[in-house]
Amino acid sequence: METQLLEVFRTVARHGSITTAARALRFTQSAVSRQIAALEADIGARLFDRLPRGVALTEEGRELLPHAEAVLDRLAAVRRDLEDLRGLGRGRLRVGAFPTAVAALVPRAMASFRSAYPEISLSLVEGVTPRLLERLLAEEANVAVVSTSPTGELDRERFDLRHLLDERLLVAVARDHRLARRRSVRLADLAQDAFVVGSATAENSLLRASLPSGFSPRIDIVAAEWTGKLGCVAAGLGVALVPALAVRGTPPDIALLRLHPDDESVRQIFAATVRGRTPPPAVTHFLEHLRAEAAHLG
Repeated sequence: METQLLEVFRTVARHGSITTAARALRFTQSAVSRQIAALEADIGARLFDRLPRGVALTEEGRELLPHAEAVLDRLAAVRRDLEDLRGLGRGRLRVGAFPTAVAALVPRAMASFRSAYPEISLSLVEGVTPRLLERLLAEEANVAVVSTSPTGELDRERFDLRHLLDERLLVAVARDHRLARRRSVRLADLAQDAFVVGSATAENSLLRASLPSGFSPRIDIVAAEWTGKLGCVAAGLGVALVPALAVRGTPPDIALLRLHPDDESVRQIFAATVRGRTPPPAVTHFLEHLRAEAAHLG
């Protein structure tokens, strides 16, 4: 049954006149009559009695009317809800990000998005890139900010990857370190220094991303959190490699040095969604805010 037939039926029932209903619907009188006849054929019952002036609902017509109104009202509500989603008047957005992206990039994008679309419920999912991609597949996140790794390529067959920026690794040293006044250093200059790392194993990929062949860093201290890692650096216990996205939280008693171009490592940062799935409208708009913040930080 076509919903237009129900709309015509409801309009005729409200006005008690095919002629008046035709004017309200901007149809011809004969078009309204044909659609009422088509609905009656579909229902298998006469819905209106034709009177000298206008029409009146039959018993079957009175039985059908509340059901027709319920169907049409529900469809109107669905259209309003879909329009709200498209216009970001309602909805939910779950954003995933790896830890250093949460230092500035993602929170800034979320803040500007919330300012533009205050009706959207926002939540943040933090984790390492492989886990974030799993959460995308499990629909526990709508979009995730992820990074490349020297230990494996991102799966471009299962995920759509939108490039945001290229992130460099910097060297953090104490302010009184012998190299603190330099603008850039070679890793060979740090051969005497201990490296402070976040994990004895997981951090290896970060180190391997920057260390040239034959350079083996001495690792004395493992500090899981950035505050502890940088605290150890500030105290002169070692140096650390710091992703550029994390420099926002760097304390003033630490100097950040660029690596020489021959030793410099760059990892790519992407916004990932699941390939083949149509992203919600909120994701499409959030990506614009991410790109703007990435351009600013870059």
